[in-house]
Amino acid sequence: MDLAIVDEAVKKLIFVGILILLVGAGYWALSKPEVIEVTLTTVEKGVVEATVANTRAGTIMACQRSKLSLPIGGQVAELNVDDGDRVKAGQVLLTLWNKDKQAQLAQAQAHLAESRQKEKELCFAAARDQREASRQQTLAKNGLTSEERLDTANTKAQISGLACDGARSTIAEAEAMVRLQQSLYDQTILRAPFDGVVAEINGEIGEYVTPSPPGVATPPAVDLIDDRCLYVRAPIDEVDAAAIQVGMPARVTLDAFRTRHFSGKVTRIAPYVKDYEKQARTVDIDVKLDQKPTDITLLVGYSADIEIILDKKTAVLRVPTETILEGSQVLRFNGDNRQLEAVSLTPGISNWVYTEVQQGLAEGDRVLLSLDTVGAEAGALVEPEQSQPLGGYRE
Repeated sequence: MDLAIVDEAVKKLIFVGILILLVGAGYWALSKPEVIEVTLTTVEKGVVEATVANTRAGTIMACQRSKLSLPIGGQVAELNVDDGDRVKAGQVLLTLWNKDKQAQLAQAQAHLAESRQKEKELCFAAARDQREASRQQTLAKNGLTSEERLDTANTKAQISGLACDGARSTIAEAEAMVRLQQSLYDQTILRAPFDGVVAEINGEIGEYVTPSPPGVATPPAVDLIDDRCLYVRAPIDEVDAAAIQVGMPARVTLDAFRTRHFSGKVTRIAPYVKDYEKQARTVDIDVKLDQKPTDITLLVGYSADIEIILDKKTAVLRVPTETILEGSQVLRFNGDNRQLEAVSLTPGISNWVYTEVQQGLAEGDRVLLSLDTVGAEAGALVEPEQSQPLGGYRE
């Protein structure tokens, strides 16, 4: 046989063999299951809370806040405070021109002093006349004076006694007039009803201020806030509000301090439901802070959110709420075949962070956290990334 022919046949066999190997390798590569990289989280024991939260942002409010105005109009004569000043209860904030009221008060006080002096004179004379009448009665018993003199002494004592009583009535009238003029004078002076900080002043020295007429809102002369006691008022959906009770613990978070949580308690549940147009029906809930922080300044008007803790369990099995699929299922990682498997669980109490597991999982199981991973479903072959810690509140 020709050697060239043999050599050509060998080359063809080698080519066919290589081709078969390439086809087989390609088929194996195409038929090999795809491995998906996923993020898992470990089932553990810890704290789980059942909570409800506000539907719209709440507001930090002061336990005491007064928008103060004077009951009468007048020209501002003295302005004793400025925006941001801290004041004590009873401190004078603003005074209207009141020289006429001062004069009227001084006149009433002088009349009172005169009435008291007159009362002393008349009552002293009444006491003297009463002593004389008593002396005449003694003399009459002994036959040492006439009936006429006794009658005259008794009559004079009675008249001077009536004059004394009249002087005392005049004093009462004068005292009432002093109180009246004092109240009219006090209406020109605006005092702080409690300790606080001046939030706003509307008015300057020399300006004329007037009280608000009925039905017409005008800016207050002074807006005074007691910022020593703060609370949050926030709307809760009417369905969730039904489970809330006064005294329940709550957590407060503020947009201004997103990394901080503040503890508080429910102090008020509004006795009515708000039904704003095109909004869900809500109930206003008040949460008072347990303690005002000293390292930061909480300003009245800050937006705030509240979480009211309806129930709390410790050392129970839990999974992140975001891992639970519809039908109370999770995708558990099977370490033997490295696949995901659907597992039904019986949930207990839950919130947006954790859900209690009553049945279906065991401590140490790992479940799929990255549910948005393409192809991550029951039966998928997966390669776990490093387990990720869950954010949110900490025990």
